[in-house]
Amino acid sequence: MSNRESAEQAPATPNTLETLSPSRAGDFKVCPQLFKFKAIDKIEVPPTVYQARGTTAHLALQWLFDLAPAERTPERLYELFRRAWIELRDIEFPGLFDTIEQERAWGMESLQVLSNYFLVEDPTALEPLDRELDMTEALGDITIRGILDRMEEEPDGLVITDYKTGQAPPERYAIPAFFALKIYALLIRKRTGRTPVRLKLMYLNGPTVYEIPVNDAQLDATQRKLEALWAAINRAIVRNDFPTRPGRLCDWCQYRDRCPAFSEEPAPDAAIAS
Repeated sequence: MSNRESAEQAPATPNTLETLSPSRAGDFKVCPQLFKFKAIDKIEVPPTVYQARGTTAHLALQWLFDLAPAERTPERLYELFRRAWIELRDIEFPGLFDTIEQERAWGMESLQVLSNYFLVEDPTALEPLDRELDMTEALGDITIRGILDRMEEEPDGLVITDYKTGQAPPERYAIPAFFALKIYALLIRKRTGRTPVRLKLMYLNGPTVYEIPVNDAQLDATQRKLEALWAAINRAIVRNDFPTRPGRLCDWCQYRDRCPAFSEEPAPDAAIAS
């Protein structure tokens, strides 16, 4: 499990959760069964080359802003990516590649994806307020914990940015990711007393950037949705009822072979799966 994922919630007892992360909240909205696989059963799946790319790129982009503005060049970002991969490879992704040639090809493709960052943003003109910010905040009866990629001050106010190294889906399929960012905006408002003005999803494989404005009324509505979602999660845990919601995203789900929607056999029991 990566350091970024370690901030996810853990069951306190069989019928409660101690914390809820924005990403797991989004999972439950998309598919309660997916949420169960990840948050309740905690079924581990082998890491993928795409997860390795994302984790490594996040670390490299975090380090990029440690440099003076004039040094934030593509060449330095590539160096940081290589350094980050050396740091992460044997700890979080051991044995991911069968051969040096496979690893090298993945690295070259990763650098190509990373180069797209400079097509959507000029890092020399940006000084983030926070990067990879570990947040734990209580919102009513819910304790939210997650890691915010980046927050910056722009002329019109605070902006929350989330990096994605995959290809951008059609905008309507980005809604769950924006829901997670709205939760982070809620946490920022509670912590700082300031309401972010904009949320940004930056897909580097393309590249594509989606942005939406936010305001207090939208965040108040998000908090109400989050409270209702929390109640639904607790009901699902008590009843052990996590329905599947088959859809287009199932084609990329790592739990598809375990999902009752795609098998005549019931999903493995958590105790058996572990």
